[in-house]
Amino acid sequence: MLGAIGAGAVSGAFGLPWMKDTFGPDRLVALGTVGTAVSLILLGLARDSLAALVACIVAGLSWIAVLATLNVSAQVSLPDWVRGRGLAMFVTAFFGAMTAGSAIWGQVASMLSLPGAHFIAAAGALIGIVLSWPWKLQSGAEIDLTPSMHWPVPVLTIDAEPDRGPVLVTVEYHIIPERRGAFLAALQELGQQRRRDGAYAWDVFEDAAEEGRFMETFLVASWLEHLRQHQRVTNADRVVQDAVRQYDAKAEPKVSHFVAASFESKSIRGSDEL
Repeated sequence: MLGAIGAGAVSGAFGLPWMKDTFGPDRLVALGTVGTAVSLILLGLARDSLAALVACIVAGLSWIAVLATLNVSAQVSLPDWVRGRGLAMFVTAFFGAMTAGSAIWGQVASMLSLPGAHFIAAAGALIGIVLSWPWKLQSGAEIDLTPSMHWPVPVLTIDAEPDRGPVLVTVEYHIIPERRGAFLAALQELGQQRRRDGAYAWDVFEDAAEEGRFMETFLVASWLEHLRQHQRVTNADRVVQDAVRQYDAKAEPKVSHFVAASFESKSIRGSDEL
C-alpha cells in the first residue's frame, strides 16, 4: 500500500507542471483535496486489496499535488529576507497539524470504526474546500517581492550607534478631508507592512486643530533594525505606499526620525553644607 502511494506521488510529479498550468494553484489544491476524500471513501469501502491499491494511488497523486502547490505558494509569497523563517513556521504548522491529526483520527477510529473515521475525514476535507475557498494561494505572478530600495537614506546629525533605540518614525500627511475614509483604509494596509518589516508598534493620529492633518507613527527596536527596514521594502510594498501618498495634498509626506535620547549619568560631588 505504501508502494502504491509512492507510485501515485511519482506519477503525479511528472504531470504536476501540466496540472498547474491547466487548473492554477487554487483549483489544483481543491482537486487534490477531492482526490484525498475519494481515496478515503474507497479505503472505507474496500473489501479487497485491489480496491485498496487504487485508493492508495489516488491518495499519492492527490498528496503530491497539494503538498507541492502549498510549498511553492509559501515560498513565492515571502520576500527573500524572511523566506527561511517563514518556511520554518510553515513546516512546523504543517507537520504539527499532521501529528495532532494522527492522534485525533486514531482516537476517532478506536471509538467508531476505521471506515467510519475514513468517511468523517472525507466529509471534513470536502467541507474544508468550501470554508477555505475565499483565501487564495499566491502564485508569484501578481506580486514583485524584489527589494525596491526607494526609501532615501535618513539624514543624521547625531551619533546613532547601530544598537541605539528605540527609534520613532513619523510620517505627516495632509489630505483632502473628503477623502479621509479611503486614505485610512489604504493606510491600514501600509501599517501591516510596517509591522511585518520590524515595527513593534504602529498607529495613526489625527490633528484635533487642523482638519486633514494626520500623523503615522511606528516604533522600531533599534537604529540598525530601521536601516534593515530600508532594505526589506519590496516593489509590491512600493505600490501600497504610492496608493497612500496619492491622497496627500502636498504630494510628498514629511518623514522624521527620532532616536531615544541617551542620558549620561554624571557624578555630583557633594559638600558638607546642605
